[in-house]
Amino acid sequence: MKILLIRRDNIGDLVCTTPLFSALRARFPEAFLAAFVNSYNAEVLAGNPHLDSVYSYTKAKHRAPGKTAAEVYWDRLKLFWHLRRMRFDYAIIAGAHFLPRALRLARAVSPRHIIGFTEPGKAGVAHIDIAIPYTLPHPLHEVEDIFRLLAPLGIEGPPGPLTVVAPPEETARAQAALATLGQGPVVGLHISARKPSQRWPKERFAELARLLVARHGVRLMLFWSPGSESNPLHPGDDEKAAWIVEATQGLPTLRVKEPFSSARRHAAASWAAGVTGNLMPCPNLLWPTCSRQLTYCSCHPGSRPKAW
Repeated sequence: MKILLIRRDNIGDLVCTTPLFSALRARFPEAFLAAFVNSYNAEVLAGNPHLDSVYSYTKAKHRAPGKTAAEVYWDRLKLFWHLRRMRFDYAIIAGAHFLPRALRLARAVSPRHIIGFTEPGKAGVAHIDIAIPYTLPHPLHEVEDIFRLLAPLGIEGPPGPLTVVAPPEETARAQAALATLGQGPVVGLHISARKPSQRWPKERFAELARLLVARHGVRLMLFWSPGSESNPLHPGDDEKAAWIVEATQGLPTLRVKEPFSSARRHAAASWAAGVTGNLMPCPNLLWPTCSRQLTYCSCHPGSRPKAW
């Protein structure tokens, strides 16, 4: 049996998909399991022990300097041709709601069956031959929501833990850096958010950092999206982070950006006793993955903590 899971959106969403991989591996130990993702989130799956292969395509807006859009689309066509020749038995559109763009990817691969959520009146739902009508009778964690997609394959029950693998050498390096900050609980501050409406002012983060250290004696891990805010492809928060570091001089702070990758920042965040920020950088903190209780606090009114 060959199974392809498709998840083309954000990093945190892909992290929340990893329990599907482990559940499928446990149910079908001899199956060929693969993920179809994009170049932006693919690193989340580096070293994942449950997958046989990870296929990724590049969105035109994320293409490397010097590469034309035509070259990007040609590479994508070659990848589709390769995946069609793989003759997958199942393609699972791993996402909440009906996702027409992911469905187009699934159809391009031409599997025997497509599993996905459907919604009444949406164009294209007829192409999902193993359909699960999307209903939400009560609030569900993102992991629980999409785990329902495995029911047609005989997999039910509570999802397992999420899986993000960081290279041991980088884990040791970050832990050694934390040790130089002394003792005390570790709190992560994540200052980045994709949507402007979800961004907290840098002044508030600096104030929060000072209060946490003064009142609770914590050590801080500062997370942010690397790069300049003027980068047209991947705008980051280097300038915002530099301002906060300058404004909080003297506080025990470990700065976490490059050379840490996005996946490694997720793993690093799991060392903290709590994470607060604009956008949840580490969804596994809110899904049972370890023996200790971890806390997340959102800093903007648009947060959906029930979903995360």
